[in-house]
Amino acid sequence: MKSARELLERYVEAKDDNRPALMAQVYRPDAVLNFSIATDEIRFPGEVHGVEAITRTLIVDFGERFVQCRTYYVSEAPPADGDDGTVVLPWLVIMREAAGGALRVGKGHYRWQFERDGAGRLWVRAMHIFIVRMAAIPPADGEGLMTARPELPYPWLQPEELRRVADRLLERQPELQFLRDFREPVAAPHA
Repeated sequence: MKSARELLERYVEAKDDNRPALMAQVYRPDAVLNFSIATDEIRFPGEVHGVEAITRTLIVDFGERFVQCRTYYVSEAPPADGDDGTVVLPWLVIMREAAGGALRVGKGHYRWQFERDGAGRLWVRAMHIFIVRMAAIPPADGEGLMTARPELPYPWLQPEELRRVADRLLERQPELQFLRDFREPVAAPHA
């Protein structure tokens, strides 16, 4: 891959569509994944080494626990060509628990570190996932959000569009009050 945008889109495709084979196109074989988690609603290991272990953590094990996953990069625009050092992006995720069907809505930010090889191909060298908020919503309460999910542009979601869709949902379905915590992206630090 030649651009950060291509790698970021391939990662979401691999994760959300449960396609583990794609991860070898994204991460260097010796890549490192770290987590910072500010909620008790979800758990991951603190650090994972190597593309195989990252694939197991983010695709295989994750795919056994969660289904119907959609991960959005909440950003004014994707990284521009040439933005291939470190990229920090807020994210929003909407998914279902495989066991029980509860809806999960989460937000945080990613910090991606990219590196080019000798042939000029871009890879993810390191990734840090900051999980700031994760809410478990009973299946009945989350149906309105699942129905409205196609209204959110995927995977690049501008913050203003997120606010607009959340406000529209809250107006139509006041019982979705949990959305108030997710209508604004996490303020991510600069790379």
